[in-house]
Amino acid sequence: MLFSPIHPMHTPDGFLSVLVSVIFWIISLPVIGIALRKTKQTLGERQVPLMGVLAAAIFAGQMLNFSVTGGTSGHLLGAAIAVILLGPWTSVLIMTSVVSVQALLFQDGGILALGANVFNMAIIGPFVAYAVYTLLSNLLKKQSWGLFVAGFAAAWSSVVVASLSCALQLALSGTSPANIAVPAMASIHALIGIGEGLITAGAMAFLFAVRKDLLKPGETKAVSNKGVIVGGALIALVLVVISPLASSHPDGLEWVAEQQGFIETAKAAFYNIIPDYSMPGISNPALATIAAGIIGIVIVFGVAYGIARAEKRTTFQESSQR
Repeated sequence: MLFSPIHPMHTPDGFLSVLVSVIFWIISLPVIGIALRKTKQTLGERQVPLMGVLAAAIFAGQMLNFSVTGGTSGHLLGAAIAVILLGPWTSVLIMTSVVSVQALLFQDGGILALGANVFNMAIIGPFVAYAVYTLLSNLLKKQSWGLFVAGFAAAWSSVVVASLSCALQLALSGTSPANIAVPAMASIHALIGIGEGLITAGAMAFLFAVRKDLLKPGETKAVSNKGVIVGGALIALVLVVISPLASSHPDGLEWVAEQQGFIETAKAAFYNIIPDYSMPGISNPALATIAAGIIGIVIVFGVAYGIARAEKRTTFQESSQR
């Protein structure tokens, strides 16, 4: 069919044991606290709106599933491009904003499992991307194509390693043995990672053409990011408008859950606001998805921008008291 419903499948409640879910909440919360402190120290005034727009664009990009192979689909993670533009700690906050709004507003991923989803996508994803990008960009800095290879590899690695983290969480929960979950998740996400890498490299190529300095930390020009911000907002809006055309095939985790027979352990959310990215009260499925997406990018932008603005305000107040 032309317009396909979005099938969200961040880890839902039921896939992970209560103990594993609580452990990853305990791990993720302190890391978010550190990210807030680090971001306050490093985020420039001109980067505040960029943080909001980047979060909105990543949210919109995650709505657009692309077909991979064998009746499977994948979607953008976005951790790598966030790291390349704003660094790992700010990326933790960007990705946490996206994943949290997805769970709380769209019931994409469980509330109890949110700590694990944040760990996989907002902590593992950015720091793996940062490590790979930093290593390869330094090794290949004399090559004109080095940045793009580094960006592709960082994006691919972030997806694959995040999926391995999810697989180990499933194994620790007793949902699927590690010798089954790990190769299953790794194989399908190795393919999804290629799409992630190509999208990231494409975004880098665009930025290389219009604002090359943004791809090289320490060389950022003291000029307004207005053009990049407007462009990012337009990209987010376009992605939302075309999101009804997303592949209706199950994504990597859902496909593995179906293949390994634990899909039925997923528990439905105990409340619904805008479930499955479909705005209640709108009968046309395409318009319902677009309306939900627009609401989503506005809220995600507001959350990420609000965090960035609050951190800069705190920095200003602390410096004025000295």
